Amino acid sequence: MRIAVYLAHPRAGSFNHAVFDAVVGELRGRGCEVFAHDLCAEGFVPLMAADETGTVQAVAGAPDAQVALHRAEVATVDAMVFVHPNWWGMPPAVLAGWVQRVLAPGVAYKLGTADGEPAGLLRAGRALVLNTSDTPADREESEFGDPLQQIWAACVLPYVGVADVRRVVFRTVTDSSGEARAGWLRQARQQAAALLV
Repeated sequence: MRIAVYLAHPRAGSFNHAVFDAVVGELRGRGCEVFAHDLCAEGFVPLMAADETGTVQAVAGAPDAQVALHRAEVATVDAMVFVHPNWWGMPPAVLAGWVQRVLAPGVAYKLGTADGEPAGLLRAGRALVLNTSDTPADREESEFGDPLQQIWAACVLPYVGVADVRRVVFRTVTDSSGEARAGWLRQARQQAAALLV
């Protein structure tokens, strides 16, 4: 299988980095071809140019080599993994920009009219989202409605044709013990392995 794994966290040594490394190692250990991208370390530019803002017409071409590479890769993978913290109920800006610049019309979806239903173009049938959070689960749900679940499982991934969206949240991270983190890393590896079944 070809699987793309994306990390969105700017601080080297973060727990998100440990999750990313665990997932990449697990998948490569199982013989997968893995496209591993630490978006912050790679300097992915999240800012869209004016000519990238269309929604109906297929994009004419990538504005730079990095975006071209990501568009080419994402079109060929069987599954995707996203590793990122919950910041203000959103993914970090670098990942939001990646979604907007890479999952472009003609690459990830096709839309006949501005108000029409999209046809997803990605071959990836499944995706795994691994989030870290410092918000307790009951508060996340009761006060905020779990916006990351809505973003990934309702707004983004089904739009581009990914029907099987899995998500795990590791919380609360800041005050977690080494034992808890070790357990979460085991769980991340198990979830990654489950993508192959």
